[in-house]
Amino acid sequence: DFSAEVTSALLLCDSAILVVDAVEGLCARTHSLVREAYLHQLVPVLVINKVDRLCMEMGLDASEAYMRIRELIESINAVCGAMLNSATLDDEERSDDQDVRDAIWNFDPIKGNVVFASALHGWGFTIPTLARSLFKSKTVPLKPPLLRQYLFGDFKYNAERGKVLIWKQSGGSGEPMFAEFALAPLWEIYEGVSQAAVSVGMKSELFTFDTMKNGTSQNKNSGHAKIEASTSGMERVISALQIGSTAPSVISPQPNNDTPLPKTPQDLQNILSRLGAGSESSIVSAVLRRYRPLSDAILDAVCETGPSPADATLNYRTRALALQIPPSLGEADVTNDRVEELKKIQEAVRQCNPGEDVPTVAHVCKFTSTNRSSVTDPDLPALPPDADPSSANMIMGIARVLSGILRTEDIEYYTYGPRHNWTDPDIPKQKIRCYLLMGSSFVRVNSVPAGHICAIYNLEALQLKTVTLCDRRECMPLHGFDFGLQPLVKVNVEPVSASDTVTLERGLLKLSLADSSVEVTATAKGERILACLGEIHLEQSILDLETVYCDNNIKLRISDPITSFCETTDWFENEADFDKFFADKKTPLRQTTIPPYCDEEGLGYANRGRCRTILSGRGAAISLRAIPLPWSVYECLRSKKLVDGSEDDLITVGKALNSGSAEALLTASMVLEELLDSLDDFDGNGNALLESSALRKGYSVKAVQSTNGEVYVPQKEHKKQNEEKEAAVIEEGLDEYQTTQQYLREGLVCSSTAIEKNKPTNADVVALQKWKQDMRGSALAGFQLAMRSGPLCEEPVRGVAVILESVELAVTKETAHSDGTMACKVAKDLSGGMVVAALRSGVRSAILTRPPRLVEGHLKLTLHSSLAGLGSLHAVLSKRRGKVVTDAMVDGTDLIQVTATIPQVESFGLAPELMKKSSGDVTAPELVFSHWEVLDEDPFWIPTTDEEKEDYGQNLLTGDSSTGLDNNALKYIRMVRSRKGLLVDSSKIVVAAEKQRTLSRKK
Repeated sequence: DFSAEVTSALLLCDSAILVVDAVEGLCARTHSLVREAYLHQLVPVLVINKVDRLCMEMGLDASEAYMRIRELIESINAVCGAMLNSATLDDEERSDDQDVRDAIWNFDPIKGNVVFASALHGWGFTIPTLARSLFKSKTVPLKPPLLRQYLFGDFKYNAERGKVLIWKQSGGSGEPMFAEFALAPLWEIYEGVSQAAVSVGMKSELFTFDTMKNGTSQNKNSGHAKIEASTSGMERVISALQIGSTAPSVISPQPNNDTPLPKTPQDLQNILSRLGAGSESSIVSAVLRRYRPLSDAILDAVCETGPSPADATLNYRTRALALQIPPSLGEADVTNDRVEELKKIQEAVRQCNPGEDVPTVAHVCKFTSTNRSSVTDPDLPALPPDADPSSANMIMGIARVLSGILRTEDIEYYTYGPRHNWTDPDIPKQKIRCYLLMGSSFVRVNSVPAGHICAIYNLEALQLKTVTLCDRRECMPLHGFDFGLQPLVKVNVEPVSASDTVTLERGLLKLSLADSSVEVTATAKGERILACLGEIHLEQSILDLETVYCDNNIKLRISDPITSFCETTDWFENEADFDKFFADKKTPLRQTTIPPYCDEEGLGYANRGRCRTILSGRGAAISLRAIPLPWSVYECLRSKKLVDGSEDDLITVGKALNSGSAEALLTASMVLEELLDSLDDFDGNGNALLESSALRKGYSVKAVQSTNGEVYVPQKEHKKQNEEKEAAVIEEGLDEYQTTQQYLREGLVCSSTAIEKNKPTNADVVALQKWKQDMRGSALAGFQLAMRSGPLCEEPVRGVAVILESVELAVTKETAHSDGTMACKVAKDLSGGMVVAALRSGVRSAILTRPPRLVEGHLKLTLHSSLAGLGSLHAVLSKRRGKVVTDAMVDGTDLIQVTATIPQVESFGLAPELMKKSSGDVTAPELVFSHWEVLDEDPFWIPTTDEEKEDYGQNLLTGDSSTGLDNNALKYIRMVRSRKGLLVDSSKIVVAAEKQRTLSRKK
């Protein structure tokens, strides 16, 4: 839920500490974080945390724990190696020094980029510090550069001979040096403290496996028992503390005796008394923090492994911390003064030059909110007495200074948004105030040199989530990274009191600035949509909105989560047989006969996916057809080549469109070629607009020479006031109408026979010119408008192909030419808006007369479960229509990593239900958007046959004019229509509500 915070922080840093559980290994979220850190070109340090669990929970001895840790590091290196190989294949312009930079992603304890730690008890160490400790304490008389080569590997130390020997895993004597000098003292301390706890009558809290449960009988007075340095078992702790300590007092060239290691029971007792430690956990933490301090180990590893800011920008982060290159830069601009100045700025950023005369560049990667009480700035203007309470919050930008010196209030800096245009003459300028980050407080400073991080105030008015500052006009913004994170949970936010609307809008603006992953949009209906990455993120954002950005000043009304759907259609049963389907005259589908869908404009001109839409005034008619467009076929159209696995779908589409002259000769490549020739446009939702070959070549564009300026409309579609017209008037355009119907029978590709029978006339040429010049572009706009909102619930359309098949235009005759032919012109003025409206209603009507389907978004969830929690996990997922994709055991544990997909509409409240049903045996799921999938349910199906009525029952007249069954698709359609204020089909006005109605009639 808060991954955007990680992404924004990666730009500020040069190194990353990768924390991995020693027992559970790499989790799913850690894999994606590793890829993000690599894309940002960070230098990683691996921290293997919770090493104590190998001893206390799993019961491994030191040698077994060493083997487990070695396998874990190998698996991490394998994941990083696969990531590097994938990046190598994708990077066509790979430089020679890239291999050197990739070497930092090989974790080797000998190099010092691996820390072994237990954050709970505060201890940690690296191999280089352990080697210095063993050499200084004369435990192993080898110099540290040589000793570190043997400390993590299959080597053992023979103290009698003073030599390092090869350790054999099976059948060999002794234990490896890492187990003997690194882990064995720690194991001895844990066991010694546990023994001391048992000896005083306490129950051991450290060890949970069976072998340590002997002798845990409790004394009646164990509640007042206390472990002291003289307790049995503590002598093991004191002796273990003398081996391999990495405390500064031991390994530092200038020892610091502020925290000396205890060497006698009296020294240990003084430490325990001073800290008040008497329980197992407190004693373990007090001793191990002195024995191998974690903070020193982390700091040493970062300082020795991580680069300085200057080294990072010059050698490691050459792409991540580089400025954008102007896309409109041509060869004529190479000698331009602006380009030369831009090159100077880029070089200053690459060198991380903190000089006085170099250009100053800083990048604000995120914004955060703080209260004025946390800011130390004597020159900050005070708030007026009548100011809004929410004004006490300040929006601070967290910035990294890339070059030069950033100064407070001295210079007006140019501000560059992430989409800045190089040719834009107007660049906003702003004075700023710089602050030093001191924990949660901010202290004003006059200047900040390059290579440092600071907070910047006075950028709130820009309303940008990231911004680059520069004191020169010729700069460009920093390169950004987009990892495809999109908000999954949307709600409508509105104030309880309408007078608080301005305060709410101001708070939403501050929230969107402070949290880069929050999206705030306003709809045409006045809704304020707040979109967040997950339910926890949404709860935190609403809490911040109420308490911080609106300062507890207003009360909010939050809607239920809003789910996005798409609309599509399915195939008819006999649609693959083009001729049979064209001649089929079955009754219309049920949705075209029930309100409110039967009130769709133009529905009377549509049947079984085809529609002859009439323009306003009846001056023209356009015939079109809508069919499903499989995603594989859409990918072929977009890439203009065959995609693996698309052959069957292409042949299905080809048969439905009658693409081939003979079915035996129909191939996928032939269908794709014909589709590409007919393609007019496609969008990002899998929809495409096609033109039949007859329309594209002008054969099916027909002119209707009409006396009243109208095209032919079949008698059954006439209104009552037109029924009294003369038969001759009604029959005008009938020939052209029948001609276009013949072309419809030809399918996507028109045969030469049909062309010979219907040669174009002079009037047809006029109509064709009108279509190509004035109407064709508007038809494209009408298609795009129809795809934005479908007929079911006004949701976007997905996976539909619209084929324009014929056009009829009414024309009138004018004066004759010298050769005796009559000149024609279009009878009525046809505006572009008329074409857009007609095509939109025609496409919607054509889709509505086909089998309707909803498309719902599916989320990918990843979680860990114990064996005991699997049953409840599958039950919850099954109830929510989830599907398990993979489940695999995590090596060395009893946990199972489960990957599944679940519809987004069913994902709300999933984590609390899993926790409740499994009693905590299942971890909270990580949800990311996966894909769109068609919900294979007909929302308007009702039982019609005797067998179906017996299985499902009859549709009872309970005020529900639809199915009345448990239909998920219909339930979602009603939910969306109700939220949007549209008429719902289950609404019914009750007549004579005061009369009592009983279920059965008394006889």
